Amino acid sequence: MSAHPDKHRHKHPHKHRHSLLTTVRHAVMPHSHDTVDRLDDALTADRAGIRAVQVSLVVLGVTAVAQLLVVMVSGSVALAADTIHNFSDALTSVPLWIAFAVGTRSATKRFTYGFGRVEDLAGLFVVAMIALSAIVACVEAVRRLTNPVPLHHLGWVALAGVIGFVGNELVALYRIRVGRKIGSAALVADGLHARTDGLTSLAVLFGAGGVWLGFPLADPIVGLLISAAILAVLWTAAREVFGRLLDGVDPKIVADAERVLIEAGLGQPHSLRMRWVGHRLHADVELDVDASLSLAQAHSAAHDAQKVLAQRVPHLTSALVHAYPAHA
Repeated sequence: MSAHPDKHRHKHPHKHRHSLLTTVRHAVMPHSHDTVDRLDDALTADRAGIRAVQVSLVVLGVTAVAQLLVVMVSGSVALAADTIHNFSDALTSVPLWIAFAVGTRSATKRFTYGFGRVEDLAGLFVVAMIALSAIVACVEAVRRLTNPVPLHHLGWVALAGVIGFVGNELVALYRIRVGRKIGSAALVADGLHARTDGLTSLAVLFGAGGVWLGFPLADPIVGLLISAAILAVLWTAAREVFGRLLDGVDPKIVADAERVLIEAGLGQPHSLRMRWVGHRLHADVELDVDASLSLAQAHSAAHDAQKVLAQRVPHLTSALVHAYPAHA
């Protein structure tokens, strides 16, 4: 951060603005080719997010259909309920799909940051679904613990569990990988949601195995353990999604951005604020530059700061740079 104390800025908030250098405090616009590069990166991320949701929807749909075939062969009512649950969970991809599609719309005079925040709202929906999964799994486990229900067609039940776990875990790995790559907390949360469904299916598999070994209470006990695991997943997803809604940014990202500016020799960052809007990152920088610089040189330094941030900070879509003369 800046070598000057905070009082330097707060006691004299307008003095800098009366000097020649501080006329460049407003946004320093990048060259046209820089803008195109950032827009291309953003659109590529949008397309990657939509593709991840589409592929996930197909894989989860195939998984649910495979489970439905097992249900038809086994006639298990319990498996039928779990299959319906998986079908409904596959459809939770739809709100995120819509969010990514809406997020591609250009900013307007009313929504000046664009519509990326719709993605964060979709993340809230995903978190709610994970919470619902935890509640349903816990209630069902307690019900079976207090009022045991014999399991039939153990082989088919185990097969359905394997199918559900493999399908959901593949989707979870894919969503989380793409979500982290493009910086989407909502997509990562949706991947964690798929993981909770996979854990539920794993409970079915372990429960069937325990019953087959002669431990009828294994099914509800495993269910309770899985419920606890889902709560842990819920905490991780909620922390990421709510953090984004509160404009939280990983401190390491902020520190890296400050280091980039310092290493480039462009000045000392007095203040650097960042925020996510969907999977797009925005920065607002107050940069202390050499007071002896001319207006043109200060403008060039501010522009170079914007450019180096855009090049070296992942997911950064825009940087608003304010240049101020540094005082000895």
